Amino acid sequence: MRLEQTLKKIRPLDRSIEAEIQTRLDSLTKPLGSLGRLEELAGRIACIQGEIPPRLGRKHLFVFAADHGISEEGVSAYPREVTAQMTYNFLRGGAAINVLARHYGVDVEVIDIGVDHEFPSLPALRSCKVRRGTSNFAYGPAMTPEEAIESVETGIRLVEEAASPDLFLLGAGEMGIGNTSSAAAILCALTGLRVRDATGRGTGISAATWEKKVAVIEKGLQSNRPDARNPLAVLAKVGGFEMGAMAGAILGAAAHRIPMVLDGYISGAAALLAFRLSPLVKDVLFASHLSAENGHGSMLQELQLSPLVDLGMRLGEGTGACVAMGLIEASVKIMREMATFESAGVKEKIP
Repeated sequence: MRLEQTLKKIRPLDRSIEAEIQTRLDSLTKPLGSLGRLEELAGRIACIQGEIPPRLGRKHLFVFAADHGISEEGVSAYPREVTAQMTYNFLRGGAAINVLARHYGVDVEVIDIGVDHEFPSLPALRSCKVRRGTSNFAYGPAMTPEEAIESVETGIRLVEEAASPDLFLLGAGEMGIGNTSSAAAILCALTGLRVRDATGRGTGISAATWEKKVAVIEKGLQSNRPDARNPLAVLAKVGGFEMGAMAGAILGAAAHRIPMVLDGYISGAAALLAFRLSPLVKDVLFASHLSAENGHGSMLQELQLSPLVDLGMRLGEGTGACVAMGLIEASVKIMREMATFESAGVKEKIP
């Protein structure tokens, strides 16, 4: 079973090189620690790769698209058809993620993991459809246990296919009307957080629709009673196919020692699932930004991660991950390209 094999491959990082990493950073022509978190980022990448200085290479972003049965409850400002429409927009290069990816030099791979639409054969679209959307978790499980495993293992497989010596960073984004409801349900199921504290405005819903959304999520949790000790069961009962695939991609990245850049609220829910399956995934995770969506801060606290930026973003698609990839790449270039005090002939700080 691909999932079991992947979990066995995830090992702790070799921390024995951390002292050498710090020595390299401290030898660069700057006051000690003066580049703040950029130094931390470069050091983490070096530790994950086991190379000093770390290498650069391709930046690759998966965008998983899937529909959600919970959208039938009117919890979003947009109709279900927008998932397919936005997927076409990704393929045409017209979405925010396409603009940012072009700017930062990130390769985008769009995956249909569960859109309620039959796409024609398109060279830029990967078809990995589990089913045409999940079931409405307000009345029962969102998916079967087998479908949950299939979605996770699809994410693992995609990372296995993408992994290569020149792969520098991985990221994951998503598209799916109704998916903030599933993400909130996952967060509450795994942590016990109140639904009101975990649920945000998603696509920009009104106060009245937000109240309905809270009630629907509470109903779904009560009817499904997901067991926090079983992450796959939580995924099956209240999750989404894109979240399963993202969780799988995170597990695959950890198994292959590839730095994985999270996006916002939806990828945070997926990361929580992966973290509960293997806490060691935290070693390869980077939190790109703090989403404006309620509950994202609680997700990051659970993952023990600090966001790189807070731009008030809540779009998803992988937009925050793209921005963070640029910062991480810059941090590695600093470690690789800055002169040392010795090479530049600059005197070091007086003891």
